[in-house]
Amino acid sequence: MIKRVEFDEIKKINLNYFPDNRGFFVETFNERFLETYDINDKFVQDNLSLSLKKNTFRGFHFQIPPFEQSKLVNVIKGSILDIYIDLRKNSETYQCYGSCELNSENGLLYIPRGFAHGFLTLKDDTIVSYKVDNYYDIESERGIKFNDDFFSLDLSLSLDEIIISEKDKNLPLWVDISDEINF
Repeated sequence: MIKRVEFDEIKKINLNYFPDNRGFFVETFNERFLETYDINDKFVQDNLSLSLKKNTFRGFHFQIPPFEQSKLVNVIKGSILDIYIDLRKNSETYQCYGSCELNSENGLLYIPRGFAHGFLTLKDDTIVSYKVDNYYDIESERGIKFNDDFFSLDLSLSLDEIIISEKDKNLPLWVDISDEINF
């Protein structure tokens, strides 16, 4: 069984919200602020996803070198269970995973290069935005099947309850690709 761990490299970033009678204001990206968390990536691309229904799973995705990506995840609306798996062969936490619940009010999550990433929506109409520090490259795109027994992840849902794309449903098992992945 692969264990769940807390990673020093994964950073939960609390943001300052300024509510008033109109709603709120929040600064969601500031390089100098991120540097206080030792995040010095140069983000080059923004991505946005809308998941219409609760229990939608997206992932586990990653890109291999030289197009690996760090991510800065922000939930604009709704809530997710964000899950990340360490694929760095020289890491003490290789093949371990972690998770974090994110919503529109509890900040950002930084995931460095070398991790597979996925999330499960916990509410309908969830909007997730994430910055990446390297451009998308279709030839470098890889993924791991969401219910791979190797990682023993418990999403507390039956297969019938999870909404997932055909592409993600047909991703390979870790055992079938682990030898070719080298971070």
